[in-house]
Amino acid sequence: MAAQSTPLPQQEVFRRRLPFVAVGLVVASLIMMGRLISFQFQLTPEVLTYLERGRDANYRRTLEIAASRGYIYDRNGEPLAVNTLEYQIGASPNLIADKRGAATQLAAALNQSELEIYDALNLDVPWVLLAPRVNAEIGQRVAQLDIYGVRIESIPRRSYPQGTLAAQLVGFVGGDLQGYYGTEGFYQNILAGRVREREVSNIPFELTQLNLDEDRGQDIVLTIDRDVQFVVEQELQRAISQSGAIGGTIIVMNPRNGEILAMASYPSFDPNSYYTVTDPAQLNNPAIASQWEPGSIFKVLTIAAALERGVITPQWSYNDQGILEDAGVTIYNWDRAAHGVVDTTQVLVQSLNVGTATISRMMGPEAFYGMMDDFGLGSLTGIDLQGEQPGAMDIPGDPNWSESQLLTNSYGQGIATTPIQMITAVSAIANGGLMMQPHIVDSIIDGERVVRAQPSALGRPISAETASAVTEMMVAVVRDGLDGAASVDGYTVAGKTGTAQIPTPIGYKPGVSIVSFIGFLPADDPQLIILVKLDEPAEYWGSVVAAPVFQRVAERLVILLEIPTDDIRRALAAQGGAVNNIRR
Repeated sequence: MAAQSTPLPQQEVFRRRLPFVAVGLVVASLIMMGRLISFQFQLTPEVLTYLERGRDANYRRTLEIAASRGYIYDRNGEPLAVNTLEYQIGASPNLIADKRGAATQLAAALNQSELEIYDALNLDVPWVLLAPRVNAEIGQRVAQLDIYGVRIESIPRRSYPQGTLAAQLVGFVGGDLQGYYGTEGFYQNILAGRVREREVSNIPFELTQLNLDEDRGQDIVLTIDRDVQFVVEQELQRAISQSGAIGGTIIVMNPRNGEILAMASYPSFDPNSYYTVTDPAQLNNPAIASQWEPGSIFKVLTIAAALERGVITPQWSYNDQGILEDAGVTIYNWDRAAHGVVDTTQVLVQSLNVGTATISRMMGPEAFYGMMDDFGLGSLTGIDLQGEQPGAMDIPGDPNWSESQLLTNSYGQGIATTPIQMITAVSAIANGGLMMQPHIVDSIIDGERVVRAQPSALGRPISAETASAVTEMMVAVVRDGLDGAASVDGYTVAGKTGTAQIPTPIGYKPGVSIVSFIGFLPADDPQLIILVKLDEPAEYWGSVVAAPVFQRVAERLVILLEIPTDDIRRALAAQGGAVNNIRR
C-alpha cells in the first residue's frame, strides 16, 4: 500500500489564511465602490469647502478690502480730507510680443529709463511691477497705450486739498489706511466704514472689480471755519517770524457752546506727505498735548475761585510790600516793586504775584484745589481729538506737593496745563460761569441721516455773579494795564497776559519765557475767546509779544465773522433786538 503525502507546513498556513484575505479584499472593494458612488451625491459643506480651498489655493486669495473713507469738511462744506486714486503699473512679460516697442512707450509715459523697463520685460517671471504708485494723469497715459500684457490697478489714497491748513486738527491716514492723530485718528471707526473680505485672482489679467463705495464711511463736518483757520495760521506765522519764537499756538473758540473755530500750532506739517516728517513729535497737536506752566493768565482763575468761595470781594484790598515770605519760599512781584494798597481789580491789572499768593493763602489748600478741580485743571477736557494730555496739578497728599505750591500755583507756576485746558477754564468766565466742553465736530453725515453734535457742559465752577465781576476786572486789565496793546476799536475786550518761566530738571531756564494772552469779546456778550501762546520769543514779556498778536487776530475776525460793534448791539437792544450766539 502506497504511503499518503503530507502537506508542507507553509502550504497549510497559506490554505488556512486564504479565506480571510479573500474576505478582506471583498470588503475593501465594497468600501471603495461606496465612496465612488457617494461622489455622485451632494457633498457636506465641510468637505466642499476643503476641496474648494485646495482648488483655489494656487490662483485665488482672500483680501480684506477697506471701504471708501468718509470725507471731512469744515463748517461751511469746504473739503479738508477727500479720497483720490493712484495707480500701480505692472506687466506680464510672456504676454508682450514687442518688448522693445512696449519699453519705449512705457518709458515715455512713466518718465522712467527705457533700458530698465526693457530689462524688466525680458525677465523670466509671470509678472513684474513697473511703477508702484503713479497719479491719475500718468495712469491714464498708460491706459491709452493699450499694450496687451500691461495691467493698471487702482490704489485708494487719502488727499488733503487744503495742504498744511488745519493739518494737526485733521490728522492723516497712513499707508495701512488707518487714521492717525487729530480727527482722522479719533473718528477712525466712523470714517473708515466696514472692512470686507473679497476673493481676488492671483492671475494678473483676471481683473477683480471692487466697489469701494460699498459700506462707505460716514462724512464728518467740523466746527472749524476754513477762513478763520487761515487767518489764525497766517497771524501765527507772522508772530513767529517777528518775535523769533521757536513755536506757538492760537486757539479760537465760541465760549457759548465750546465749538472750536480755529486751532493752529507751529511747527506743523503737510498731511499729504506726512512720511517726510523726521521728528514724530511734530505730528502731535501742541494745542491739546503740549503742557506748560501758564504763568499770569492763571491769576484770573485764582481771583474767580476766591470770589466764588467768598474769601474776598471785588472791594477787598491789601497792602502790597512787593515781597511775601512763607512756606519756605520768597515770592516777588514781576517788577520786584511794592505797590502799596491795592484792591482785587488792581491785583489783575498790575499782575501782582504777591497779591494772588496772599489770596490763595487765605483760601487754604482745600478750597483752592477744590476750585481748580472744578475748573478742570489736571483733567482731560474730553475734546474729540486724538492725543490730548491731562496736564499736572499736585494736591495735598501727593508725594511731590508742598505748602509752597499753594502760593506759587496761584500765579501759574508749578502747575502744568495745556492750551485747550486754559481756554476751556477761562471760557467759564466768558459764559456766565458755565464751562462748556470743547469739541471739533459739528455733525456726522451717514447717507441721508445727519447727526448734529449737542453742546455739553463740563460743569459750573462759578456763579454768573462771579463771572461778571471777574469779566469787569479783565476789561480793566485791557483798558488800563496794556496801553491799548490788546484793544479792538469798537469792542470791549476782557483779557489777561501771561509770562511764564520754563522749568528744567535743575531749575528754571534763565533768560527765556513762554508768553501768552487770553481774551474774549465783546466782553458783555462774548462771541469769541482767543488764546495766544508763543514759546521762547526774543522779547521776554507777554504784554509786549502776545497781546499785539491777540489784537491782530481779533481785529480780523470781527470783520470776517461780521460781529457787530458795541454801539450797534446797544442800538439793536434799544429797539428790542439782540445779537447772541451767532452761528457762524
